[in-house]
Amino acid sequence: MKPSQARDLEILTAVDEGGTLTQRALAQRLGVALGLTNLYLKRLSRKGYLKIVEFPRKPATRKRLRYLLTPKGIAEKTRLTYEHMSYALNLYRRTRETLRQALAELAPAGAKRIALYGVGDAAELAYLTLREFGLEPVAVFASAAGGDFLGYRVRPAAELAEEEIDRVIVATFERPEPVVAELTALGVPAAKLVTIRRMAPVGRSSR
Repeated sequence: MKPSQARDLEILTAVDEGGTLTQRALAQRLGVALGLTNLYLKRLSRKGYLKIVEFPRKPATRKRLRYLLTPKGIAEKTRLTYEHMSYALNLYRRTRETLRQALAELAPAGAKRIALYGVGDAAELAYLTLREFGLEPVAVFASAAGGDFLGYRVRPAAELAEEEIDRVIVATFERPEPVVAELTALGVPAAKLVTIRRMAPVGRSSR
């Protein structure tokens, strides 16, 4: 799913949830500037997916707007939801197969001390795949340490280079190149890193 489609789905979902939705609250939810959120809403309105209704004005009050999904908007939200689910299922299948192949290659080499780098859906999938091979991660690391993940204390990335680790699974569904660069800069050998998404060929820019 393209980022623009994912963003449209997020906006349509937020509007469909009902309640009072301000542009500022939506901007925080999307993680973008307020002015950009305004442009997104206007674009969806022009496409006929949203109806922007102005509240009845009262003296000495600021103008307030309400956003409503149109029948066309409901249909578009349904279509994008289905596309998102199909994309997620395909991504999980591809990721699982990539990780299975990588772990199968590690077994003959006797690599057993495996750590996870990252938390979230990708790390959960990596953990389940490890369990299929009878392995348990020895530790979980992340750029933002603190808290627990699947019963493991999440440790800071800076500690990773000091550990005796055979392999580190870079658990992210995003492009892995920035994370790989971050970890190698910390002193983790690139040969120890296993990405669940294939790296872009050398000389080709990643997207």
